[in-house]
Amino acid sequence: MTNTAPSEFTAAAGTKEQVFRVRGLTKIYGMDTTEVHALDGVDLDLFAGELVVLLGQSGSGKTTLLNQLGGLDVPTDGELWYRDMDLTRADETELTQFRRDSVGFIFQFYNLIPSLTARENVALITEIARDPMSAEDALDMVNLGARLDHFPAQLSGGEQQRVAIARAIAKRPEVLLCDEPTGALDIKTGIVVLEALQRVNQELGTLTVVITHNAAMAEMADRVIRFADGRVQSIKTNAVRAAASSINW
Repeated sequence: MTNTAPSEFTAAAGTKEQVFRVRGLTKIYGMDTTEVHALDGVDLDLFAGELVVLLGQSGSGKTTLLNQLGGLDVPTDGELWYRDMDLTRADETELTQFRRDSVGFIFQFYNLIPSLTARENVALITEIARDPMSAEDALDMVNLGARLDHFPAQLSGGEQQRVAIARAIAKRPEVLLCDEPTGALDIKTGIVVLEALQRVNQELGTLTVVITHNAAMAEMADRVIRFADGRVQSIKTNAVRAAASSINW
């Protein structure tokens, strides 16, 4: 594993196609003496097909960055480009379209609708996406083809999280943003979820950004970005990505 300075992010990615370009990104909450710099001048490039792990203590800026990348929040200052789209200047209609077409979100809690089956939960997305895969194909990709007609209460926590992954990928997003996707799971179940994320990243070529407190997950990433005090503290590039099944924490 080699260290890479923040100013060398682009070089580290070689010839990969740039998806996000972040320069001087700043997010300030509060005013005057109560100001909190959640992001404090972040410079970062993210590339097609990468699996990136974001590490850092609570309050370091990881989730704030994820919300910026996903168009869920707007920065106080700086540049944030998604390909040739300036997200800092996009209006709410444009941001809604961006989120609908290009981004899949996965959170620690599954947010499934209890009264709908796994297939129906995923179909909520396929009905509004511009070029979706079928709900059945999405669930098969996360190895839940045999659980299509089960309700969330009939599924384990890991299975519910995999339904949430299937729902996120059914629209064929270019970007998959994951905030502590294994945070509520035990080790064995968490590895199954990570295997699903790794398969999606490899087979769909989806830029996948994963927030975690679990440093062991860094082994499965192309790049590991550490945050502290709203800034990129360091970046490491893995010469070889570990299989999710080999991770032990």
